Amino acid sequence: MEPPGITRHRRPFLAPLWLTLLGALAIGAIAWAVYSSATTTVIFLVPAGPKEPGTIDDPPVSPEGEARAQRLAHMFGEASGAGRLDAIYESNERRAQQTAAPLVERLQRSPIVFGATDARAIAAQALHAHSGGTVMVIASGAALAQMLQELTGTEPPAAALEADLIYVVSIPSIGRTHLTRFRL
Repeated sequence: MEPPGITRHRRPFLAPLWLTLLGALAIGAIAWAVYSSATTTVIFLVPAGPKEPGTIDDPPVSPEGEARAQRLAHMFGEASGAGRLDAIYESNERRAQQTAAPLVERLQRSPIVFGATDARAIAAQALHAHSGGTVMVIASGAALAQMLQELTGTEPPAAALEADLIYVVSIPSIGRTHLTRFRL
């Protein structure tokens, strides 16, 4: 009687090892593809400048608001490189348009104008149209609160919507939304 061949017993023994290695390699490739395709959309929510005291329905921005608009243009006015804005959204109110005017002029980009009543839909549109980009939205208090609620999923406190704050909403494609605010 002949002894059994050694190769017959080794092949079935190594097959589970090779299959495990191949499975781990496939899972690693899928994880790398998902990780490399992950993006973060950053949306800056800026309140319109303070209004000039008066009795008209759509008052102009005050001199304080004009100075604030110039600071905003100075902070975000780089047309290229890191930190550039992909789009500017402004509400159809005079104060929002006057607040955005120096930035729009410096970037030489036309803004996307929306109605204050369409704030929720515009927030979703900005998120999907500029996925992975950086967007600035300039609007008044009520529209800004609606956008903040749409983007973060939480109700903002009424006292938190101060005129000199900028809200930064980071929305990653994988993970949780983050909200940060700072003074202009």
